[in-house]
Amino acid sequence: MGVDALDAGILIGAAVLLAAVVAVRVSVGTGTPSLLLYLALGVALGEDGLGIEFRDYELTVVLGYCALVLILAEGGLTTRWSTVRGAMAPAAVLATAGSAVSVLVVAAATHWLLGTPWTLALLLGAVVASTDAAAVFSVLRRLPLPPRLTGLLEAESGVNDAPVVIAVVALSEALAGEPQHPWWALGLLALVELAGGAALGGLVGWLGVRLVRWMALPSSGLYPVAVLALCALAYGAGTQLHLSGFIAVYLAALVLGNADLPHRQAVRGFAEGVGWLAQIGLFVLLGLLLAPSQLPEVLVPALLVGGVLLLVARPLSVLVSVSWFRIPLREQALLSWGGLRGAVPIVLATVPAAVGVPGSGNLVELVFVLVVVFTLVQAPTLPWVARRLGLAGTESRELAVEASPLGAIGADVLQVRIGPGSRLHGLEVFELRLPQGADVALVVRDGRARVPEPRTVLRHGDDLLIVAVEEVRAAAEARLHDLDRGGRLATWSAPGDRAPGRAAPGQPPQRQR
Repeated sequence: MGVDALDAGILIGAAVLLAAVVAVRVSVGTGTPSLLLYLALGVALGEDGLGIEFRDYELTVVLGYCALVLILAEGGLTTRWSTVRGAMAPAAVLATAGSAVSVLVVAAATHWLLGTPWTLALLLGAVVASTDAAAVFSVLRRLPLPPRLTGLLEAESGVNDAPVVIAVVALSEALAGEPQHPWWALGLLALVELAGGAALGGLVGWLGVRLVRWMALPSSGLYPVAVLALCALAYGAGTQLHLSGFIAVYLAALVLGNADLPHRQAVRGFAEGVGWLAQIGLFVLLGLLLAPSQLPEVLVPALLVGGVLLLVARPLSVLVSVSWFRIPLREQALLSWGGLRGAVPIVLATVPAAVGVPGSGNLVELVFVLVVVFTLVQAPTLPWVARRLGLAGTESRELAVEASPLGAIGADVLQVRIGPGSRLHGLEVFELRLPQGADVALVVRDGRARVPEPRTVLRHGDDLLIVAVEEVRAAAEARLHDLDRGGRLATWSAPGDRAPGRAAPGQPPQRQR
């Protein structure tokens, strides 16, 4: 590539990126999932649009894997452990046993309804079995759904890429004529890869937390870079050890994202930006790969396969997987409808073409139509389904808490943003009852900072600067989150609570009752 081509590429890339950012605003306003707008943008740039020709399946697989690593890292770093903690066990079963059920049901339907050979039918079932992390994260985090179900769907989408990738690669290599091990050996190998990848991801995350805390970097901008490098390290180490890199990167990011790291909110913000960039690039790339003129011939097969997947395979996989955890049927119905597909199935559809599987020529177009049609069916109707099932949740009031270390004095500065739904609104500073060793140093309102008094009333949009010694930082954050959810009714339950009637320094005394 010469300098002239690079200049033109930068111009086109910047224009596409700005158009994609505007598409997010359109997506929020209309309820249309942004991934569909990115795909449409790629198609408009492609050979049937502006004429950009791109049919390199091998490069698509490579770039697709890179994007999935970043998307999974962003998902783990921005997922709260309190949301997914109780859902990890059912999510793991749904991602493995549930995916296997889905593969078999879709394969059987494809074989009997479309006359597809069993081997290709199994491959198609594996390609479409995985829910998509990007689609699930971008859709669910804007919807008022119960935290338990949101956590289960997020955890499943973060975990189920790994077993499905193993299945698709193994089936593709078998169909391409490469020597294979017996099926039972492949199954055992897959279990070893998944378990080893999970252990490796947890270890990298645990070690990474200690490394980041120890480094004391001179610039806050270096912390997000270091954390994202640790996530990529987990993936790379996993693949080199013949373990599941996708499981490793997600769990490493989950551990890092829920640790008390310096500048944690900045890390999450940076991860979200990188995640958006990966999603935009991936979906535009997949749109470029498609030839819309070939879509009509795969429309009917895509609708049949998608209908079986949505109405039979997904509900059956949920029923078989999570019934053991006593999840009610109406919640299972919402889990079935919330299994969104997106980039992962389309990326996986390029794997057979990349390795030369005979008869896989229209697989990408078929999966593309399936993803577009059923995302349009499922995503906009998910709130309505939740209401009909009596499972509509409430708006999240969680605070944005940013921590910056003060170095030698052994304390942290917590920057707390009081959001529009927070119940901290209307409280006076003395009512916070922070633990000893933590105090509100400044209240920033309308761009003006002031040192608060005990009777200073907090408002929506305020930024609080709280200085807390390391020993009580976690307790202070827990207290703030309790107040955020419960307001004045929040009870003090953290270790080291003050005795009744004893006031913190500078606070009005508490009367005995």
